[in-house]
Amino acid sequence: MHVLVYRKPDEGSIRLQQSRKMAIITINREQKRNALSRDFWQQLYEMVSHVHHSRRSELLIIRGQGDSFTSGSDIAEFSRMSLPEVDEAFEMMEKAISAVERIPIPTIGMITGVAMGAGFELALACDIRIGCEKTKMGIPVGRLGITLSPKFAKRLVDLLGPSRAKDLVYTGRVYAGEEAYRLGLLNYYTSSAELSAATLQLANTIQHQSPASLRAIKQSVSYCVQMTEPAWNDRGFPYFVDEHDFPEGVKAYVEKRSPKFERSAWRYKNETVTRH
Repeated sequence: MHVLVYRKPDEGSIRLQQSRKMAIITINREQKRNALSRDFWQQLYEMVSHVHHSRRSELLIIRGQGDSFTSGSDIAEFSRMSLPEVDEAFEMMEKAISAVERIPIPTIGMITGVAMGAGFELALACDIRIGCEKTKMGIPVGRLGITLSPKFAKRLVDLLGPSRAKDLVYTGRVYAGEEAYRLGLLNYYTSSAELSAATLQLANTIQHQSPASLRAIKQSVSYCVQMTEPAWNDRGFPYFVDEHDFPEGVKAYVEKRSPKFERSAWRYKNETVTRH
């Protein structure tokens, strides 16, 4: 197990735990409902980048300590910044969120509670979200005069559609867990007591699939959303079966056993997923 921790005295920490099977990033600023200052957004970006480039893990889970995923940016910090500094903070925030979208391995957001503002956007950047009755999701930027960039807005539109995306900002409404699940903001809904176990079970299910299939669906969905051709391996685009995993998958099916897919370094090349 490889562990990286960024900690600021009296402000909390962000931790990366990484093994060959999975990486887990935990945001721990409970006194601020896990809100992220500019420095913490930068550390989140660096940790996601480390997971990406180290190629050690097959899946990434992002979670918050306690009863919050993250309430977004540390608004109090903005009061001490000039407008150019605020713009730089938002650029760092977008950079971190985009890094989550672009990592080529599956990502799961474990939405323990509040996911608001930029924290909501971070949740939407994950491939899959699992929540509970304590989950609350929204982006009440109208109270602060924050103007959403097209990248921020697109994440809302992709999952909610144009009308609901506008309504969310027009009214500042917040979706509770069950409604978020019904609208598709959460892929899975369980109790808070079962959330951790259900997240690990979901991760385990994903990790039993062909790495090539997982990588390909992430690339193909990116292509469908953007209609721009992603980078594929040297076999070109499109291709429909993986030269390593497909023979093993078919053989295992015929032999009525679980497939033993090759998992070394995930074998990904030219892997960057570009959604935005």
